[in-house]
Amino acid sequence: MTQTPDHHLSVRKVAVASVIGTAVEWYDLFVFATASAIAFNKLFFPTFDPLVGTLLAFGTFASAYLARLIGAAVFGHFGDRLGRKSMLLISLSMMGAATFAIGLLPTYGSVGIWAPILLLTLRVVQGLALGGEWGGAVLMTVEHAPRGKRGFFGSWVQTGVPIGTLMANSAFLLVALLPEKDLLSWGWRIPFLASCLLVLVGLVIRSRTTETPAFQEVKQEDTQVRLPLAEVFRRYGRQVVLGGVATMSTGVAFNILVAFGLTYGTDTLGLSRGTMLTVALLSCVAAIGFIPAFGALSDRFGRKPVIIGGIVGEAVVAFPMFWLMDTKQFGLVLLGYLLLMTAFAANYGPIATFLAELFGTKVRYSGLSVSYMLSGLLGSAATPAVTTALLDATGKGSSVAWFMIGSAAVSLVCLLLLAETLRNEVHEQSDAPAAAPVQGASTTI
Repeated sequence: MTQTPDHHLSVRKVAVASVIGTAVEWYDLFVFATASAIAFNKLFFPTFDPLVGTLLAFGTFASAYLARLIGAAVFGHFGDRLGRKSMLLISLSMMGAATFAIGLLPTYGSVGIWAPILLLTLRVVQGLALGGEWGGAVLMTVEHAPRGKRGFFGSWVQTGVPIGTLMANSAFLLVALLPEKDLLSWGWRIPFLASCLLVLVGLVIRSRTTETPAFQEVKQEDTQVRLPLAEVFRRYGRQVVLGGVATMSTGVAFNILVAFGLTYGTDTLGLSRGTMLTVALLSCVAAIGFIPAFGALSDRFGRKPVIIGGIVGEAVVAFPMFWLMDTKQFGLVLLGYLLLMTAFAANYGPIATFLAELFGTKVRYSGLSVSYMLSGLLGSAATPAVTTALLDATGKGSSVAWFMIGSAAVSLVCLLLLAETLRNEVHEQSDAPAAAPVQGASTTI
């Protein structure tokens, strides 16, 4: 398919729209994660001891990951049947409404047990929305992008994670300047309520994008699959599972940076909230540049070599990161964060395009979304609670470093069992399985 200058401009517009919408979704998600570490354990679970309160707050945080898997299945079904664009508008609206409502919730002191129940309910709605968001945003860019730049444009969507986290940490960096009484009274609500403005911007921008050429081909020929999820597991079950586990270490690494790291830095090392939020903020700024750079490298050298480098890097820097944090020196703590963030970016940048290229057009939304959300359930969901429990049991960051290394090893093995996808085509509709044992040649979709 010949790519014209107008088409390249259109791809950039679609990519920007996907980044903005995805950044808003991840802002909504990670503002919850930050609040879990700073305020929710005191406001919604105050009758428990501090450790249990923190674990329950992170448990509520983790509940969204099961909802994300359900959301991936539901949105994936309709995304493969009706189109990518409409699902993105619905998911963004759902996420915005749930996040705004969290900012209005009464606390445990006002309504008792209903406070954590309402919080959990809204968290589940957030999870359902994000389950449909990520896969659709990836496909809007990857299915619009020219073949030689799919890794680069697909990685733009991945920058939504550090951008959203950057916005969430910036919001809490400002409210963290408040006295603790004001922070716990009303300050924590501001980042949640402010999300409504971001959502409106995202909806306006996304409404101006066009459906992907790959799905338009399927729709014009009226060849949509009646039950995409069933077809995914019938033809691509191996790719779903291996792709999900191969992506697991990205969730472990990132949640250690943005959730556990905040708790470890403040509660264990005695650093201020402002210091740890600043460190997280600066590392996210670096990731915004690193992620598309590694995405572009995957267009030149292949998806797997770059991802493998990232996974190995996560394992290699696990101990050095905690050694640097334990110095309690701002510059060295930041260096530790940057080392892990660089490895994460190499892993995370190409992974969206890699997963998308594993599946055929007619079931790609379902396959991509379920595989990625499975990785979140296996990696991201348990990480805050597991790392908090490990630290409480051992008192040492080294226990968490071993957890990181173990996660990386499991992901690496599963990645090696999947074939390189660089040469796969996303516009063909044969829907033949796109993965093979590692020694096999790449196949087309």
